Amino acid sequence: MPSHSATSLVALRSVTYVTPDGLTLLDDLSLTFGCERTGLVGRNGIGKSTLFRLIAGELAPASGTIERSGIVGFLRQTVQTDKNDTIADAFGAAAGLARLDRLDKGRGSLTDAAEADWTLPARMADALSRVQLPNFSPSRQLASLSGGQRTRATLAVLLFSDAVILLDEPTNHLDLDSTTAIETALCGYNGALLVASHDPDFLDAIGITVQLELT
Repeated sequence: MPSHSATSLVALRSVTYVTPDGLTLLDDLSLTFGCERTGLVGRNGIGKSTLFRLIAGELAPASGTIERSGIVGFLRQTVQTDKNDTIADAFGAAAGLARLDRLDKGRGSLTDAAEADWTLPARMADALSRVQLPNFSPSRQLASLSGGQRTRATLAVLLFSDAVILLDEPTNHLDLDSTTAIETALCGYNGALLVASHDPDFLDAIGITVQLELT
């Protein structure tokens, strides 16, 4: 059973997970992750994606506890979006941008003025530039993007949020441009990364220094 000690941002304490059909996929697992780059390896079906879903709070363990400090962001192998969602929606910034627009047009309220974040557009643009999607309008629909662009836009949201980032086989189904963009963005990220990947070149490229194996 793997274990790893660090200044804890995510801590699993004796976590067991049982599938709906009764299979014990993770048994009494204890792990901690800090502000570092960690690779998670293991054969298909061993429970890597399930572990990520537990850490992200999408699944509940049968026993044990999971502690999280700060935001945990999960980038899946395939990014699904609602057809009307925009880049601004993905950032959770639609209301903030609408507030700035009202103020720009002289129609804002005192509440708008008090709550306005004038740095928001620039910070969003910076995050998108880091994944090599410059000049993408916040109003652009995510459904209009290619699969690789949606993955990059989702990573931009996680970088913007300064999250503990979980990456589940992030280069699957991506073209070379998108893979390179993701590698470049992650190399410049100073936060915590937990990456499951069968691609050793990708792990090397983003500076993974610790690898844990699920067995």
